[in-house]
Amino acid sequence: MTQDSVFVFSEDLLDYKFSENHPFNQLRIKLTLDLLMQLNAIEKHQIISPRRATDDELELIHDPNYVNAVKLAGSGQLSQEIGENYGLGTEDTPVFPKMHEASSLLVGGTLTAVDHVMAGHAKHALHLGGGLHHGFRGKASGFCIYNDSSVAIKYIQEKYKARVLYVDTDAHHGDGVQWSFYDDPNVCTLSIHETGRYLFPGTGNVNERGQGKGYGYSFNIPVDAFTEDDSWLDIYRTSIREIAEFFKPDVILTQNGADSHYLDPLTHLSSTIKIYREIPKLAHEIAHEYCDGRWIAVGGGGYDIWRVVPRAWALIWLEMTNNHIATGELPMEWMNKWKDASPVPLPIHWDDPADMYKPIPRKTEITEKNKQTLEKALYPIRNQSKKTS
Repeated sequence: MTQDSVFVFSEDLLDYKFSENHPFNQLRIKLTLDLLMQLNAIEKHQIISPRRATDDELELIHDPNYVNAVKLAGSGQLSQEIGENYGLGTEDTPVFPKMHEASSLLVGGTLTAVDHVMAGHAKHALHLGGGLHHGFRGKASGFCIYNDSSVAIKYIQEKYKARVLYVDTDAHHGDGVQWSFYDDPNVCTLSIHETGRYLFPGTGNVNERGQGKGYGYSFNIPVDAFTEDDSWLDIYRTSIREIAEFFKPDVILTQNGADSHYLDPLTHLSSTIKIYREIPKLAHEIAHEYCDGRWIAVGGGGYDIWRVVPRAWALIWLEMTNNHIATGELPMEWMNKWKDASPVPLPIHWDDPADMYKPIPRKTEITEKNKQTLEKALYPIRNQSKKTS
């Protein structure tokens, strides 16, 4: 029997932990799941356990020597010099015990979500432990050891022979996934992110369109710093609709970094929870319009784990399950349970206050600049449709 949606989770996902003070903190998954449970919005039978990805699965994308280096690093057997050549032991991705085991579980969680959707056991699957989009073939980068989305896309191609639309709304450019499929016309990538002029990884320019047979299947929309809700949503709504119509995917995979929010400590955008209501809503519509509902969603960035991420990520599950209860106040039971652990006061309401920040003086200029970037990003498909009409 097909379920509407499944939620991939295990306490073991929290073992992906660089240190106590590292900004990447998977406690946010538990905070999100607990919020859903306090809302009575998820049932035990909808929660499924992740499995570990095998070496063969990891090596669909990653170099076998790199996988071996991760194993050695996690057991204390890799020298610092060799480790740094692989991006391991850096400030962003410090070495931690059993690193391979924790990282391969994150990848396996995304593959678990893939199999449930592609084999017809569920229409939608959410794996918030995934979304590590900066990992490269032979190098860790930006808090990401293995790249679960890249592995999952290659896995979908090989096992299910499907065309994948990958949509990345993290504030940081989805570089690792883009480069994995840069010459592949059967994978279309869309990344909406803060411009790399100010933010890691510095890539994702509008002219990164793919190469060879993959030219024209990579879309990047770098928005200006301090971009607000309306401008961001205009870009998202327009681009995802036009790109889906152009590519006509068999399945949609969304990366749902929650770090474009004004309160995020690592980025410079000015969105609110308003965009996190719309992101899954439109992805859901596209999935049913083009993919018979097939939608796999993963997590990603998001570094205000108390005030932002649980609300933003809970909204993905509520959209997947057509549950419209996310209005008014958050459940008191959730706030009481976590308020003493939180270093900041927890939000009381689902939506952010209208006066959360002072007006942005360059709002008109930023909005116009973003419109121009959108035009440049979509020019090839708009020009092509003019020629064929």
